[in-house]
Amino acid sequence: MENQEQHIDADRHTHSAPMRRVTTRRLQDMKKQGKRISCLTAYDALIARILDEAGIDLILVGDSLGNIVQGHETTIPVTLDDIIYHTKAVVRGVQRALVVADMPFMSYQVSPEEAFRNAGRLMKEAGASAVKVEGGHRVCEAVRRMTEAGIPVMAHLGLTPQSINQFGSYRARGQNAEEAEEMMRDAKELEQAGAFAVVLEKIPMELALKITESISIPTIGIGAGPHCDGQILVYSDMIGLTIDFSPRFVRRYDSLHERVNDSVSRYIQDIQSGNFPDESESY
Repeated sequence: MENQEQHIDADRHTHSAPMRRVTTRRLQDMKKQGKRISCLTAYDALIARILDEAGIDLILVGDSLGNIVQGHETTIPVTLDDIIYHTKAVVRGVQRALVVADMPFMSYQVSPEEAFRNAGRLMKEAGASAVKVEGGHRVCEAVRRMTEAGIPVMAHLGLTPQSINQFGSYRARGQNAEEAEEMMRDAKELEQAGAFAVVLEKIPMELALKITESISIPTIGIGAGPHCDGQILVYSDMIGLTIDFSPRFVRRYDSLHERVNDSVSRYIQDIQSGNFPDESESY
């Protein structure tokens, strides 16, 4: 009897339902159902695998890798080849989450056709499931060109880091009536152009609520309050690996900078004292 039960359990495991991958359509269904969308950035296979196993819905291979991985002060120096390299790594670590690749500065601004070609590289060479672009009305033609060809596009409004040299600061956007109205128009135009979602970064929560209620595609907030359909943070900010960046909208769920620093210090001490490796750690 015991062998029969073991056989039944094994058979159930063999024929269990396959893992359901997150798609752009699923994200839109989540908005309709009132289910919040969880998003984080990742830049390598190891972190991507951990986030994916934890159940994250969307992983963005952000051009924030310029700050986190490369040590730049802005995202401007990040190249398309950089994003392709890191997206390939992230895709290898993911089984369930939707992987979105950021289109870096000057990879989509020149013309809709160039944007389309570069987005195609992110899909074909890197294996991304979608791409993300910053901007409103000025990128809508490029968004339409990409989506008509079957490339899903996530939009990004509010604080757009690639425009730091134009704006001159990382202040919140949409705080005056004119800028807020423009953002509302941009969100609707991006939806009409075919975007499947829009990131709202560092804008007043009342404006984020109005945009979320006025469009049928999901809004993903970062510093945009609790009323968006989902939230995104840079993973290293969220787990406390970065300590020199602490805006109001980042909630730290751990202090890994301190914990890793302590682990390395103890490792160094063990080497210097001759405590590592011991006999059990030797061949």
